[in-house]
Parts: sequence; C-alpha cells; structure tokens
Amino acid sequence: MADSRTKKRCSFCGRSEDEVGFLITGMNGYICDSCATQAYEITQEALGDRKRAGATKLNLEELPKPVEIKEFLDQYVIGQDDAKRFLAVSVYNHYKRLLQKDSGDDVEIEKSNIIMVGSTGTGKTLLARTIAKLLHVPFTIVDATVLTEAGYVGEDIESILTRLLQVADYNVAEAERGIVFIDEIDKIARKGDNPSITRDVSGEGVQQGLLKLLEGSVVNVPPQGGRKHPEQKMIPVNTKNILFICGGAFDGIEKKIAQRLNTHVVGYAASQKTATIDKSNMMQYIAPQDLKAFGLIPEIIGRLPVLTYLNPLDRSALRSILTEPKNSIIKQYIKLFEMDGVKLTFEKEVFEYIVDKAIEYKLGARGLRSIVETIMMDVMFEIPSANQKAYEVTLDYAKQQLEKANLARLQTA
Repeated sequence: MADSRTKKRCSFCGRSEDEVGFLITGMNGYICDSCATQAYEITQEALGDRKRAGATKLNLEELPKPVEIKEFLDQYVIGQDDAKRFLAVSVYNHYKRLLQKDSGDDVEIEKSNIIMVGSTGTGKTLLARTIAKLLHVPFTIVDATVLTEAGYVGEDIESILTRLLQVADYNVAEAERGIVFIDEIDKIARKGDNPSITRDVSGEGVQQGLLKLLEGSVVNVPPQGGRKHPEQKMIPVNTKNILFICGGAFDGIEKKIAQRLNTHVVGYAASQKTATIDKSNMMQYIAPQDLKAFGLIPEIIGRLPVLTYLNPLDRSALRSILTEPKNSIIKQYIKLFEMDGVKLTFEKEVFEYIVDKAIEYKLGARGLRSIVETIMMDVMFEIPSANQKAYEVTLDYAKQQLEKANLARLQTA
C-alpha cells in the first residue's frame, strides 16, 4: 500500500508510471505521454479554428511594387522581360484587388487572369516557382495533364483548390486570396476544331469545368482531395479573389499564327505585306484567336484576358542561364562538390560546348541540365571516394563524356 501511494501519477488521468509509456515531470505535477499527445491535438485544433477565422492583413506600403517584383525575377530568370512585366503587374494588381474593399467608392476591380505561351525550356514554370518565393499570399503550382471531367479516372477540377488549401494550412480566408499557377494548360486543348461528338473528358471537359473556377464562384472542395472519400466534409471556397496564371508550350501553334498572318513558317510564298514578320519568333505575334484555333474554347480564353509570350532562347541567353542566375546549373554543381570539400572549376570552352549542344538538341534551358548531368556523372561517382581537393572539367573530358554517352545509347537502341 505504501508503494502505491508513493508512485508517481499523471496529474491529468491519474494513471501510475507503470501504466503509461513515460511521465514528464513538471514543477508541481506530472503528465503522461498519452495526455501530452491529446493536449497537443486540442491545441492544434484550437489554433486552427482561430487561423481559419480570418486572413492576415495586407498593407499596400509593404507590398512589392511591379518594378521590385521584376528585379527579383531578374536574379533567377534570364531574359523574358515582356513576360516578367506582365506577371509583375498582374500579381501587384491582385494585391490591390484584395485591398480594394477598404475603399468607399462603388468601382469594383475585376481580376485579370494571365496566360503565358512559350516553347519548352523557356522558363514558364521557373517564373512561377521564383515569384512564389516573394509572395505574401498562398501560391501553388498544379499540372493540368492529370485533370479529367468529374466521374472519370484522374483528378477532379476541385483538386486544384485542395492544393491551395493545403498550402494555406486549411485557412479558407487565406486560400480565397491566393494565386494558382496551372501548368501545361495546352494539354487540355480540344482534340479538334469542331466540337466533339464523343466525350473529350481530359480536354474540352476539363475546360468546361475550369470556367467556374476562373471566373469566380463558390466551390465545394474535398479537404483531402480525390473522390474516393464521398463521406468527407466539403469546404466551401470562393474563387472570386483567386488569381489564376496559366502556362503552356502550345507546340505547333506557330502554324496557326502563320495561317492567320497569311504567311508560311518555311517557303518563299510570303507576300510584301508580311516582309517585316520575324519568322524565327512567330510566338510574339500570338493573339486570342490562335489559342481558339489550337483548341481552347472561347469561354476559357475570355476568362484569361492577359496574354503574354516567352521568347525562344538564343545562344547568349543560354550561355547566361548556364552560369549567371543565383541558382544557375553550374553554381549548383560547384555547391555539390563543395559539400564534399572539393573545389570544382570548368574551362571556359566547356560552357560554349554545352550551349552548342543544347542548341543542337533544341530543348531550351532544360537541355543544359541534361547535358551537364551527362558530362558530370562519372566525376560525381568517383570524386566523393577519392582523396581530392580540386577538380577541373576540361573541354576534352566534356566531349569524351558526351560522345561516350551517345555511343552507349546507340548500342542499346
């Protein structure tokens, strides 16, 4: 009996130290592991309710101005000045829309969703990822390729808002003023110019579903995503103040632009009227009717009023991308080797060689990464085990590695 009275007990549930996993000792009492876990869950739920009650206050004085947004993007993304300006203005205006309710007049600013068109590897997704670092509002990137019409295999349109809710830590008020970047928007284009007779569940069907999100309506969102839990409680989210930025490669749209301009991408049939057209960069002449010809429905185009393009990357841009940005490919490899105590250097001719190969492969900035990876693979395999303090990548070594890789692929083909 004396033993049971002297045993330490949890001050909350009264169980002795023998009956619990362990006891945490305080100034005047004890708490067991089970009660500590329950206390944590209660605290999180209470704080979550408080968070969901409202969004953080924005102050126009503290918000980044369009010029500041562009300057920030310049540190990470080379070129694409037009796209950066459009993006900076759209994001800044989005902030101003959120603050508009404080004003006393009846003028209501409508949101300007934006669509960016540019060939692969020109920096659409990189622009979106970079601007996310700067924002004061929830931001998420979703891929349109996985979306299907409700009732079919794939993800529901509402899963876009589920991602935004997750980023906002399920704070509905915060999520309702967030920014969503929908990547690969061109992959949901209609599969032909004529309206489909059969169901186009991953193309036109998705576009129809996106209409209510883009324009602004109250959507019931499953908090865990997916449609496998019909019993889960839905969260109503108003998309009126959510800014949508869409991006896509629109591969082959140059032909649609050429047809509209009554010219040809290749050939001698250009008229004098079209003599001033730069045929090497047809994307700069893109217009909403080209998106319609490609397969976007007119209603979607109308809800994406700001249309901008990304220039194809020339040789000097690719050369700059390789070494200049804060997170450039070469700086990343130097950092990787530095973590092993190795100083990595490159001959300048190696950079020129990498750029030449990237132009040859026509993969844009994405091609740079795969070429550097191929050149560095053997070195990255051997150096961590070797007792070496410095390594220089020479032009001969780079050529040898790339030729070896290409020959190996030919033999396995």
